[in-house]
Amino acid sequence: MRTATYFFIFLNLSLALFEEPAVYPLPFLATSVLEVLCLLVFLGRLTHFAKVTQHSVFWKDTKNICIMVAILLSLTDLAICGVLRMYDVRSIRWSRIVRPIFLINFTESRQIRRAFRSIRNTLPEITYVFLLFMFSLLMFSLMALKLFGERNLRTAEGLPYFRNYLEIVFDLYVLVTTANSPDVMMPAFDFSSWYALFFIAFVIVNTYIFMSLFLAVVYNNYKKHLKVMPEEGLV
Repeated sequence: MRTATYFFIFLNLSLALFEEPAVYPLPFLATSVLEVLCLLVFLGRLTHFAKVTQHSVFWKDTKNICIMVAILLSLTDLAICGVLRMYDVRSIRWSRIVRPIFLINFTESRQIRRAFRSIRNTLPEITYVFLLFMFSLLMFSLMALKLFGERNLRTAEGLPYFRNYLEIVFDLYVLVTTANSPDVMMPAFDFSSWYALFFIAFVIVNTYIFMSLFLAVVYNNYKKHLKVMPEEGLV
């Protein structure tokens, strides 16, 4: 039963690769039949679990309620999408976001729920570090706007350079990952090599200091919650 449950969960999650927009597109009918098959297996597994469990216990378990709601939402979305396709109306399969619920909430997925709950309990404790990082990012973006916004600089594509505050925030956020380095700083560097100090300071503070601090806080809190969390009674 466990192997079959995991197989159909994997199949259900893999359908995203074949549904529009898809990496390997398949006809809507083919993906719909596979999804209905997976939902029937999930419903049968839930029915089997209800037969061997007291009704009071079964209906008080949040995991079972989540699975039933996910099945209902998936079937409703599939029916709506099928009707709209009959009238050549394009629609978005919004029920894809509920598919991981099956992976988390089945009884066999105790360790996955344990890790998921540890992540959930860790999030509030890293909020302060995240807010501090965002404050630093916003302040550096404001400084970049004041430094470069009035100098009529242009990018290599001829677009205005660091004129819009929200675009600056996004560009510097990407710079934290170094994905757009050194392209993002080249227009300012071409104007004056001294402006490289601004980007060097930004990378040191936000990439090397804040990201290391953020990783340490996440790791320590996740490990703490994973140790103290009980094995049973997870939802």
